[in-house]
Amino acid sequence: MQQRHYLKWASPRGTAASALALMLCTPLAWAGEETSALAMPQAVSDTPFASEREAVVWRREELKDIESLVRQLRFDLINNQDLEAAMPRLLELQERASAQRLLPAFIEGTHGSGSEARASIWEEWEDFAAGFIDLEGKIANLIDVAEQEDTRATARALSEVGASCKSCHRAYRYD
Repeated sequence: MQQRHYLKWASPRGTAASALALMLCTPLAWAGEETSALAMPQAVSDTPFASEREAVVWRREELKDIESLVRQLRFDLINNQDLEAAMPRLLELQERASAQRLLPAFIEGTHGSGSEARASIWEEWEDFAAGFIDLEGKIANLIDVAEQEDTRATARALSEVGASCKSCHRAYRYD
């Protein structure tokens, strides 16, 4: 069910091809059309999970892992200024933080006991899903900026990724 999309970073030609591939794989929601990747899962049967509980546990752990990955990237990109070490993590972040991968774990009504999710997720689904699309764009920008090896621009782009995460957490997660 999952598709994997990786950006090449070895040459300018690879970057152009990657940008084209990213555009082709971008959900149609940007054009105002809802796609199945952005549709709110109504029941477990709409997802790859065996139960609501499995979805809640998976998304909680997955989002914590993504947060840890962003911290590791700060160390690689900002502290060590080591693009070569960071690139596998950047590609992993791009794959793991996609709307297509994460949204199926937000089955309608899976808030409450054991979940940090607020009920407003399902009341404001379009805005919630748009947050993941925003995050995907910020991650793509981070990869592009990191490839240019401009430390200041990379730090700003990484901060934008973090800000995208935090804005969603403030609105849709209990702390």
